[in-house]
Parts: sequence; structure tokens; C-alpha cells
Amino acid sequence: VQLQASGGGLVRAWGSLRLSCTTSEGTLSYYYMGWFRQAPGREREFVAGISWPGSKKNYAKSVKGQFTISRDNVKHTVDLQMNTLSPEDTAIYYCAANRAMPTSTEVAFWGRGTLVTVSS
Repeated sequence: VQLQASGGGLVRAWGSLRLSCTTSEGTLSYYYMGWFRQAPGREREFVAGISWPGSKKNYAKSVKGQFTISRDNVKHTVDLQMNTLSPEDTAIYYCAANRAMPTSTEVAFWGRGTLVTVSS
């Protein structure tokens, strides 16, 4: 599945951004979806995951209570609402599709990332 992430940009600390992941192939049905991020000089890490059709959600400890993952199974999108952003959240954010709940970087499909830059 071809994934496309969007919504990144420059935001000030304490601000919010909403990332969105879509597919050019029409459907994300039956895929578990996830968001990951990779900060400069660091390894890619898990941020959030959502089951199919969306009843279960997992979050990295570092973003729990701050980020919210959701999916629209009619529009075939998966969003990541990011609130109270800090410079530590600066990274390239990637969406991913998998056959099971994504928790590590071992996923089936990756999308191109979208850059989020948080200024202090």
C-alpha cells in the first residue's frame, strides 16, 4: 500500500499540529496503522498505533496524553493530533501500515515522512 503523510510544518512551542496519512490506492481497510518519528541523529521510534477498525490505540510513553491517533474508515485516513508541542517533538513523522498493531519499526509498509519543526 502506498502511504502519504501530510500536515507537517513549523510551529511554536506549546502549539498544535494535525498530521494526516492517506493512501493513493484507495483503502486502508484491515490495516493496523501507526505513526513513527525520527529526530535528527536518532533512530526511528514508535509514536502511536491504532487497530482496525480503530477500537484499540497504543501510544509511546513520551506522547501519551499529548498526541491522539484516530482513523476515518470512510475517508481512509489516519490522523495524529499533536498538542502542546515542544522542540523535543521536532522530527520527521512517518505513517505506517501493518498486519498487526505496530509497536516497533518492523512494519509492512512505510509512507514518506512529513517534517515537523517546533521552535522554542
